[in-house]
Amino acid sequence: MPISPAHIRIDRFLVSKGNSSYRQALNQETIVLAVTALIFLAAAVGLPGFIAPENLVAIVRSVSVLGILALGMGIVIIGRGIDLSAVAIMAMSVAWYLQLLNDGMSDGLAFAYVLALVLAIGAVNGFLAAYAEVPAIFVTLASGSFVFGFVRSQVISQDAVPVPPGNWVEVFGGFRLLDIPVEVFVFAVLALLTAFFLRFTKWGRYVYYAGDNPVAARNIGIPVRPMMVLRYVLSAVIAFVAGLLTAASLHSINTRVVNSTLLYDIILVAVIGGIGLSGGKGGVRNVLVGAALIGIMLNAMTIIDIPLIYQNLIKSTILLFAVIADGVLNPRDEQTAQQGDI
Repeated sequence: MPISPAHIRIDRFLVSKGNSSYRQALNQETIVLAVTALIFLAAAVGLPGFIAPENLVAIVRSVSVLGILALGMGIVIIGRGIDLSAVAIMAMSVAWYLQLLNDGMSDGLAFAYVLALVLAIGAVNGFLAAYAEVPAIFVTLASGSFVFGFVRSQVISQDAVPVPPGNWVEVFGGFRLLDIPVEVFVFAVLALLTAFFLRFTKWGRYVYYAGDNPVAARNIGIPVRPMMVLRYVLSAVIAFVAGLLTAASLHSINTRVVNSTLLYDIILVAVIGGIGLSGGKGGVRNVLVGAALIGIMLNAMTIIDIPLIYQNLIKSTILLFAVIADGVLNPRDEQTAQQGDI
């Protein structure tokens, strides 16, 4: 498609606005990095065993799956949406996959069935949000509830589904390189791929354009609706990968995780790291910053032996302040209100 003056004007506008937003995100990143460093130093001085190599590896491992899920959530939020079905897709798709394996189905066929289902769920989420124009918060909340209820009542007979002995998932979970678990490497690879997609591909730049101003992006010919479908498909696939890693680590998948605070932790990592809920702002670096803060903070609270209920209270309070701060740094404009995704 030839480049028109309108393309040049919108590109200049988006680049200018993007640079301003980037500076805001950088300021937020700096604050979060400073807080992270202070918590780390305080824990290193005051908590025995905190800086032990095995504990540092445990910190990174503990946030790997959370960080992977936040990568998918970040792609959706940057495009001015939200995906509340991610945890349900993660748990229930892998639970069905393991159930098929335990029932004797071949690995390749079971994987193909489940992957097709994951792609279909992501496509339906995107289609309803993009073409039916149903607010994404309601679409993904409903689809997540449906996936959980259907799989739990019709497909599997128990909350926890074990990995078959000797299956590749079990073998993969035991892999170590320099005594570092495989989840850390998968997180790193997915972070690099996501950063490359967002920053160096045409479709990745379209995510920012559509998130910044969907009407202007549509007017210059950017396929805003297909891009929205793609974002939810990517989020679903990333959630499936996170579920496989969880099963590989624990040798099972417990579907009760759908009712846990994991979904709020994912949003917390993305928002506190600097990804703006109003769309068009943020990136993989923000996910890494948020994951570092949450990982160090949770590890320190665990060593201190703070009860889980108070840990959840602390996390929810931080999420509340993060959302308020996001509203101040990234105010909702008229287009955001019309979109209705958040």
